[in-house]
Amino acid sequence: MIKFTITSTKGGVGKTTLTANLGALLADMGLRVLLIDADVQPSLSKYYPLSATKPVAGLTELMVRGEMTPACITPTIYRNLDLVVSDDPEGHLPHWLMNRIDRGFRLRVALQSPLVADAYDCVLIDTQGAVGSLQDAAVMAADLLISPITPEILSAREFRDGTMELLHRLEAARALGVPLGPMKAVITRQDRTSDARLIASGIREDFARLSDRVCVLETVVPHAKAYKEAATLRVPVHRHEPRRHGVTPSAYAVMHELAWELIPGLRGVHAGLNSFRERMA
Repeated sequence: MIKFTITSTKGGVGKTTLTANLGALLADMGLRVLLIDADVQPSLSKYYPLSATKPVAGLTELMVRGEMTPACITPTIYRNLDLVVSDDPEGHLPHWLMNRIDRGFRLRVALQSPLVADAYDCVLIDTQGAVGSLQDAAVMAADLLISPITPEILSAREFRDGTMELLHRLEAARALGVPLGPMKAVITRQDRTSDARLIASGIREDFARLSDRVCVLETVVPHAKAYKEAATLRVPVHRHEPRRHGVTPSAYAVMHELAWELIPGLRGVHAGLNSFRERMA
């Protein structure tokens, strides 16, 4: 099982869009995927229709109990894709966590439950933009961190400063025997302007010197209306735009390249065609 946390100290960079679409693609590839909405603003919880009328429980029970229960998991209408909803609109959970000595490890331990480890191939955790105990818990639960960054100068600066501050703050986890997962930055919402390309190039140069801490992925998610349209329709973007005419690659192609770069063993597996489980059989 691989646990991904999609994180950024800056809001509005596309964390939820990336989490939802990557998770849905992996599910269509044949992997069993669990999405966790660890943002008090429950955007991921509303991204896809749920097969249940109303979730029984969600993130609050998971974190307070410190273990996963069947009631915490709600299936979506898409095969292989389940969700732990965010059910804390008043924002009480981060304050509750703040007073816990085990706040950084609580989610990590909960995800070791057989209910998760034996039932899913991938877990994707969406986080809030604000720095805090809930974001820290999500980061420390991950095997791999994914951080979207938009090619805008202010966003790039915030990413650099905020990311390094986050990594330094959680570095103490190593002393407790908990390795902090490597971070993969992915450039998102890049348009075809020369300014965006120049900033993207600068981002790669900045983090080339920090390749042991942060790696910028080759895959770039373009600024394209298909991603907004898919969110409005509540469908995975690779299904919404399987092909595209023109220079910009289709969402189907982009999301596959991203999945293959994050999980090299999946290269050659396509959604709905040759599933991961068929390859492993």
